[in-house]
Amino acid sequence: MGSKNKLKRFKENETFTNVFQPTREEVVGDQFLLKGKWNSDFFKNDNPIVLELGCGKGEYSVGLAERFPEKNFIGIDIKGARFWRGAKTAVESGMNNVAFVRTQIELINHIFAENEVSEIWITFPDPQIKYKRTKHRMTNAEFLERYKKILKPSGLMHLKTDSEFMHGYTLGLLHGLGHEVIYANHNIYKNEGAPAEVTGIQTFYESQYLEVNKPITYIKFRIK
Repeated sequence: MGSKNKLKRFKENETFTNVFQPTREEVVGDQFLLKGKWNSDFFKNDNPIVLELGCGKGEYSVGLAERFPEKNFIGIDIKGARFWRGAKTAVESGMNNVAFVRTQIELINHIFAENEVSEIWITFPDPQIKYKRTKHRMTNAEFLERYKKILKPSGLMHLKTDSEFMHGYTLGLLHGLGHEVIYANHNIYKNEGAPAEVTGIQTFYESQYLEVNKPITYIKFRIK
């Protein structure tokens, strides 16, 4: 993407009422005013809040929001030029149950209060295969503890990935730490039983993976 195109998208993001781009200083200093108040101050309802972490173009957040109008969805990504597409689609479609926040995933506890979130989706994250990159894997033990703090006690986690390594690593970690694995499938389009929202919504890159017959995996779990 050209720099002019990026700048144009950054400018347009600033005009969207469903996009929030706090500075790192504001977030770390707990000056993000929607923390603990997403339902009352933004969505204006008491519907469950669902996050998509590393939302990319925002296709999954928008797809889920269309499928579940009785829930609120928030896509999180540090690259605003990417989720511009999802934010613009939501605005043009008049969707009032989806928003986007430009921030780092590791700062998520500064964006949401304890027990404020009902579900978290992690869709096609970088598997960070090298051992020295373990601390950056979005399902490592440290990240799971962050998610647990903002999730309701019965909150759900979803991991959808094209990485067999990430799938296996996460399953092993969940079993090892005693978390509850509700459902796991190492090839959702070949094996029956995957939830409709897992196979019914596809990202741009996912469709490319499917064209070359790359298996897509999925895990649904609770953090104990």
